[in-house]
Amino acid sequence: MQKRILGKSGLEVSALGLGCMGMSFSYGPPKDKQEMISLLRSAVERGITFFDTAEVYGPFTNEELVGEALSPLRDKVVIATKFGFDTSVDPRAMKGAGPVLNSRPDNIRKVAEASLRRLRTDVIDLFYQHRVDPAVPIEDVAGAVKELIWEGKVKYFGLSEAGVQTIRRAHAVHPVAALQNEYSLWWRRPEDEVLPVLEELGIGLVPYSPLGKGYLTGKMDAGTTFDSTDFRSTLPRFTPEALKANQALVDLLGAIATQKNATPAQVALAWLLARKPWIAPIPGTTRLERLDENIGAVSLELTASDLHEIDSAAALITVQGARYPEKLEQLTGR
Repeated sequence: MQKRILGKSGLEVSALGLGCMGMSFSYGPPKDKQEMISLLRSAVERGITFFDTAEVYGPFTNEELVGEALSPLRDKVVIATKFGFDTSVDPRAMKGAGPVLNSRPDNIRKVAEASLRRLRTDVIDLFYQHRVDPAVPIEDVAGAVKELIWEGKVKYFGLSEAGVQTIRRAHAVHPVAALQNEYSLWWRRPEDEVLPVLEELGIGLVPYSPLGKGYLTGKMDAGTTFDSTDFRSTLPRFTPEALKANQALVDLLGAIATQKNATPAQVALAWLLARKPWIAPIPGTTRLERLDENIGAVSLELTASDLHEIDSAAALITVQGARYPEKLEQLTGR
C-alpha cells in the first residue's frame, strides 16, 4: 500500500483510508459487530492505516467498534474522529430543523475525553470539527484543539466541510492538517475555491463519499430502492429520476474501466488519487470483496491522457439532484 502525507503536516497515512460510518450508522441497520471487527483488522493486514469515525456515528457505537477492533493494532494505525454535534439532542425531536451543533471549547474537551475512552487509546491522531458552528468563533475551536494537542491527547487538527475563510482563520491559530470534504466525480465543488486554498496553506484533503455514496460503483439504477434506515432514502440525488439521469456518469466510468481492465469504482478512486499527492480518500464498505476492489485502485495508473478524457467527458454531463436536503447543505461551506 502506498503512503501519502496530508499536506505539510507530516501526518502519513495510507493512500486509501477506510470510512467506518456505514458499519454502524446511516447505511441501513448496524452490521454484525464481529464481522466488522474482522473487516477492520483485514484492512490493516492489507496495508490500510487510516480509519475514520465520529462520536455522532451511532452515536458512539462506531467509535466503540473501531476501538475494540484496532486497539490491538494501535501502533500501526491512524485514527480520525470528530466533534461538533450535540449528541444530547435527538434530531428527530427537532421537527425538521436539522442536527444541533456544539463546538464550545468545554464540549470539545468533553468529546475528546469520551472518544479516547471509546477508542481505547490515549491519543486521537486526527480530531476534526465535524461541521462549523456559527455560534462559536473558529479561533476558539482551534484554540481548544491546540490545548488538547499541547496536552498530548490529540496529534493533529482537522476541519470538515468548512468554507475557505474559516479554514484560513483556523489555520492562523493552529495548523490544520486536513480538511474532510465530499469530493468525487459527481461532487466537484471543492475544486472552485477549496483545493487552491489547501494547496496554498499545505493542508491535506480527505474526500468522503469518493464513490458517490455507492452510486459511482455502477451497482445502482433507477429501480434501486433504499430502506428507511438508509439515509440515501432522504437525499435528492438518490430519487429514481436522479439515479436515471446521472447514469451517463457511471457509463463514462464503465467505459474507462473496460479499457483499463478495472471496475468503475477503481477508476473513480484512481481519478481522485491522481488529482493531488496530498489527497487520501476514505471510501467506506462493510464487505471484504469491496475493500479489496477499492484497494486495487491504488495501483491503477491513469495517464494524463486518461485524465483529460475523463474530465472532458464529465464536463458534458450535468449531475442531477442536490447532494443533501437543504437543512443539511446549510451546515456546509461556512
